[in-house]
Amino acid sequence: MQPTSWPKQSISFALFFFAYYGYIGVFSPYASLYFSEKGLSAAQIGILMSLMQVMRIFGPNLWGWVADRHQQRVTVLRITAVASATAFVGMFFGQTFVQLFIVMVLVNFFTSAQSPLSEALMLSEMRGDLTHYGRLRLWGSVGFILSVTIAGPFLDWWGIGLLPWIALALLLMVLGASLRMQESAHGDHRAQASSVLALLRKREVLAFFTSTFLMIAAHASLYVFYSLYLAQIGYSNTVIGLMWSLGVVVEIVFFFYQTPLFRRFGVRKLMIASLLLAVVRFLLIGFGAESLILLLVAQVLNAATFGVHHSASVVTMQRWFAGPLQASGQAFYTSISYGLGGTLGGLILSGFWDRFGSHAVYLVAAIFSLGGAVAAMLSYRWQNIEERQ
Repeated sequence: MQPTSWPKQSISFALFFFAYYGYIGVFSPYASLYFSEKGLSAAQIGILMSLMQVMRIFGPNLWGWVADRHQQRVTVLRITAVASATAFVGMFFGQTFVQLFIVMVLVNFFTSAQSPLSEALMLSEMRGDLTHYGRLRLWGSVGFILSVTIAGPFLDWWGIGLLPWIALALLLMVLGASLRMQESAHGDHRAQASSVLALLRKREVLAFFTSTFLMIAAHASLYVFYSLYLAQIGYSNTVIGLMWSLGVVVEIVFFFYQTPLFRRFGVRKLMIASLLLAVVRFLLIGFGAESLILLLVAQVLNAATFGVHHSASVVTMQRWFAGPLQASGQAFYTSISYGLGGTLGGLILSGFWDRFGSHAVYLVAAIFSLGGAVAAMLSYRWQNIEERQ
């Protein structure tokens, strides 16, 4: 079989993913510690961190609509990159919960557009051939791991107050990467609204999004509370950073080898396996994190709970959201999964943290993952029935 060629903008996509997920790699693990240093309560921190998901409910669809209407996805990326860096400057001046709330709303409103639009651009240029998807997407993981690994010791040495400076520098790198990108052909979007609504009424599509909603809701236990949880146990910022890094290292390994794995096992088996392994992972974190060995095992499972699940979701969505529906599919996936799932998951788990303690958070996350596995099984079963009709 003749090897497929790399997309023309491979370097631009790789640089963008590296910078964008580098910012996520600094802000997600350490922002809760920064807000705690400001004297905010666990409930307030939960609200602020959940805003990263809240803005994904509205932002991706709004920015996607603007980009599709004007056929300028790259322009929207550049506008949001400028706006997010500008808004982030407010982090240096915010002291109260209200002030930091406003900053987080603005920053995340603009950054919410960047992941789905960049992926839509890349998938459009690939034209359905996902052979090189994993090896381009892994540069986001590389950016994440380098930033989280380097930031940990720096924050230990110079204090958590250094965090906003590192995060702002990475947002400026996002802007620089967006200036390299060019518009990819993405077809006619005039009729996509009704087509998307028709797809969302299909039971297999609803079950798929229910599954991804529950999986990301479960992962809110990591995005919101993982660093605080490990700090509560007694781990240092450096160890916390290394734990995040380990999870991303195994994720990178999966992305590199994902094409032969999907060919051998198929998307259905890998998706179900990722959800069931998430149950195991959250139980290990919740009830075995005091053991470094069990904590390491749990982090290795990130290859399945994020890497496998994300790629399996992208492949599954290609059955319904391809061609002129590419941008809308990515926007809906981000809004429903990371937006609604991440937001409600963070808020629900914040209540469990305050009322029942940290262990209950990861027990609930395991239950969410199990529910996601059931929903995914139903989705693939109904897809097979649909194909036979």
